[in-house]
Amino acid sequence: MTRSPGLATRLLAAQSLVLLAGALTTWLVASAVAPGIFRDHLQRAGVAHTAAEAGHVEDAFASALLIALAVALLVSVIIALTVTWYFTRRVQRSVLAVAVAASEIAEGRHGSRVPSPALGVEFDQLTGTVNQLTQRLEGVETTRRRMLADLAHEMRTPLATIDAHLEAIEDGVRALDDPTLAVLRGSTQRLGRLAQDVTAVSRAEEGQLGLSLRPTNPATLVVDAAQSAQAAFHTKGVRLATAVVKTPLVSADPERMAQVLGNLLDNALRHTPAGGTVCLTTSSPDPRWVEITVADTGEGIAREALDHVFDRFYRADPARTHDRGGSGIGLTISRALTEAHGGGIAARSPGKGAGATFVVRLPGLTVTTDQPGPPTVPGSRRRRGRAAPI
Repeated sequence: MTRSPGLATRLLAAQSLVLLAGALTTWLVASAVAPGIFRDHLQRAGVAHTAAEAGHVEDAFASALLIALAVALLVSVIIALTVTWYFTRRVQRSVLAVAVAASEIAEGRHGSRVPSPALGVEFDQLTGTVNQLTQRLEGVETTRRRMLADLAHEMRTPLATIDAHLEAIEDGVRALDDPTLAVLRGSTQRLGRLAQDVTAVSRAEEGQLGLSLRPTNPATLVVDAAQSAQAAFHTKGVRLATAVVKTPLVSADPERMAQVLGNLLDNALRHTPAGGTVCLTTSSPDPRWVEITVADTGEGIAREALDHVFDRFYRADPARTHDRGGSGIGLTISRALTEAHGGGIAARSPGKGAGATFVVRLPGLTVTTDQPGPPTVPGSRRRRGRAAPI
């Protein structure tokens, strides 16, 4: 297969044709017009010459003009071709760098970057776009690998539990009784919950949730979430208090927001010992926003862990057993769902042993509501966090 000429070759050839056409046109026009103009000026000057002398003078002028013009045109063409060659080489290197980067991206290598060719804003925009693309793909690939590694790690414990119990049953060490079935069923349910949570957070971060948004009273969200979680709090001996105030309505999907608040309440319950308190409240410090706060008096979060609590499978205390934890991505799902509503979520804590506060921030609508709610628990201390940037 014959290889077609490259971009630099084509640009140089096109520029050469333009220069040669211009030089030839200049030569022909000068040859045709200049002698007549010279003769006319001699006649106006009144210089007397014989016909032979006049012809000789005209020939001398024409020869000198054409020689000088030829030299000037040749030098101009050489300089123009040199500049064109230099420029086309720079363009070729820039385009080749972009092509190489695209080829490396196609092969799965996302660490390459294209330097700015300094050829104008258009090329700077092109290289900037390519670099942003490779950086984002590099981040996606890093996240994918980390997620697969974390997922494999999270699956290892329930799978090992199932395998150990099945082996014990086969060896006759354990009987297939109700306690054994409960352990097996719990492990399979954990695997199922893990698969559902991974699917949910992936769809949320990719914007494929298909939210059913409608004007919603934040007080209703809080009251419903509290009622759903009340039994679990009562069983553990943790007090759950709610307090709602007059706030704007929010545009929300009640089912998805119930999932967000359910995850936050589950997280608070897991980290609050018996006798502790969890407060679920609403507020609107800015008419444009509504805040739903979940504050607990539990274990608290270390300062260095605050920036990571919403990461997939992150555990502030690596020594904490999996039996006390959820799938490891409940807070990640809550953040993705809240951001899908156009809001944000943030975590604050004075430190270990001082409790933690999670604040869900949603954009408010213009209509306000005035639905009273249960009073706040006497003596409970409400800590308000700042919502994450939107």
